[in-house]
Amino acid sequence: MTTHRIRIATRSSRLALWQAEHVASLIRSAAADVAVDIVHIRTEGDANQTDPLRQFGGTGVFTREVQVAVLNRQCEIAVHSLKDLPTESADGLMLAAVPGRAPRCDALILPSDVSPISRLSELKAKARIGTGSPRRQAQLLHWRSDLWTEEIRGNVETRIRKLDDGEFDAIVLAEAGLRRLGLADRISLLLEPPVMFPAVGQGAIGIECRTDDTVTQTILNNISNVSVTRCVTAERTLLADLRAGCHAPLGAWTELDGDELTLTAVLLSANGEHRLEATETGSAAEPESIGSAVARALLTAGGEELVRT
Repeated sequence: MTTHRIRIATRSSRLALWQAEHVASLIRSAAADVAVDIVHIRTEGDANQTDPLRQFGGTGVFTREVQVAVLNRQCEIAVHSLKDLPTESADGLMLAAVPGRAPRCDALILPSDVSPISRLSELKAKARIGTGSPRRQAQLLHWRSDLWTEEIRGNVETRIRKLDDGEFDAIVLAEAGLRRLGLADRISLLLEPPVMFPAVGQGAIGIECRTDDTVTQTILNNISNVSVTRCVTAERTLLADLRAGCHAPLGAWTELDGDELTLTAVLLSANGEHRLEATETGSAAEPESIGSAVARALLTAGGEELVRT
């Protein structure tokens, strides 16, 4: 017998739908008496497939319309890639759950007729790399200043098609998305720290609901992962304290060891020439203090100038 209904607001890309279906499955397993439906929402980021994200709003372009669907009671929850979700919650909404996290690293993808490589140095000189992320661009340029980084838009499949059609020598995508879509065989090289630090929240799914919807909050609490939540809380606090926005050249890596949580972050200039790194270890029960400490260390080392540029 159904006692509650949860409608999930999500973007319509194949990856977004995978995430929504995954969350629906978790809810059904945790609460068999809850009916779950998925509602497709078109966002500004989906509608504009040509301009660089930072030119038409950047932060929130993949989340605003999905959030509105929850606020106007068209849906009960919104499912996001957590790396796209602004650190400041929209009025009336809360980040109610973060389930288990997928692999966090970025991946270098080469054309289908090119063999995988074992290190970034093996890329040919002045290779054209497709990525619209300032974080990825800056870290690539830090290690290989000769590379040409170029804007690329579209869903995962569209970007891979552009690569195979010869528009780029390589592209960079999140490992999590590739694995979720069954495209792990296209990974040519995993870009792991210290070469490339992932985005804040990368690999994690964020689930929002209304602050006044206590029934849904209780259900979502049953599918949230405490360890992952602590890690992403430290990362998101770092981002919020830097006031950097989700498209800043900032990368973060968290590690849990028992009751201790370690956060390492890098902040770069857009051209990759300047790179700051800071690390803090503390109690996993106080992730906000760890995130704030790393933010202070980066700002003290000159990060304020890098955030503004």
